Amino acid sequence: MEFSRTKSAAGSRCFDEIEIMKTKIGFIGLGIMGKPMAKNLLKAGHPLVVHDLNRQSVTELVSLGAEEAPSPKEVAQKVRHIITMLPNSPEVREVLTGPNGIIEGAAPGTLVVDMSSISPIVAREMGEILTRKGLKFLDAPVSGGEPGAINATLSIMVGGLEDVFYECRDILLVMGKSVVRVGDVGSGNVTKLANQIMVALHIAAMSEALVLGAKAGVDPGLIYSAIRGGLAGSNVLEAKALRVMDRNFEPGFKIDLHIKDLANALDAARQLGVPLFLTAQAMEIMKSLQVEGKGQKDHSAILNFYEKLAGIEVRKPVSF
Repeated sequence: MEFSRTKSAAGSRCFDEIEIMKTKIGFIGLGIMGKPMAKNLLKAGHPLVVHDLNRQSVTELVSLGAEEAPSPKEVAQKVRHIITMLPNSPEVREVLTGPNGIIEGAAPGTLVVDMSSISPIVAREMGEILTRKGLKFLDAPVSGGEPGAINATLSIMVGGLEDVFYECRDILLVMGKSVVRVGDVGSGNVTKLANQIMVALHIAAMSEALVLGAKAGVDPGLIYSAIRGGLAGSNVLEAKALRVMDRNFEPGFKIDLHIKDLANALDAARQLGVPLFLTAQAMEIMKSLQVEGKGQKDHSAILNFYEKLAGIEVRKPVSF
């Protein structure tokens, strides 16, 4: 089931009506994605209690009106709805169930929404542990990168019980343009892994095509203009082609993070007996760029791998 940002299930009620705005939320993880997501919740009127190891990020949110808590446990003691946005499975496990974790401070009935991109196996494990303690849990990873987090246009893939999903759907719609429940706990991260596979392969295909064109002496800007309206056109092409031709590889989504996601995908595939040949190849390309010190660059730097092999750079002409 999918919902737009503009209206709730009732049809005529806007997502920012007063009872939604008054929901107090704990937010743990104020990184490249979490910080703008938390800011959008504040803008929508949600009181926030925040926690992060990065003091600068916490100070910035406090200056905007958020309340600080010194640990996940103390966040949980202050709210009944908690969002986590963390780097990977170990951090999620630590924040949810470790010493001074959410589980130590949360009252029965507290709803925890983990929006991190992690292993579906770990998501299911966390769901089982929290449920046994009387808590509610959803895994709700996102797609859209930093621009989507800033502009509140994320696509949010949710796994969990339907009634729990409805309880926080309107909160999620503050941060994203669409929210889709895809199944039970763990399904959100399975869907996110599918998304990350397709994004990586789309970028690799775009890179191969533009490098081929540049090596053949064809203007890559004109290649982009010619194909964008046809079957080869895609959101990836629109988001990345002009940026790479401008030699802009500053991160919207870092190679290091995409490697983490593909590692989770390959691990899940091994356990399920699913061959992922192209995913494995994309993983090796990204790892080679990581070894070259480009792990903090945008994943569109996959282009650099092909440029190096072909001995050519893809650049947009000054007149384009």
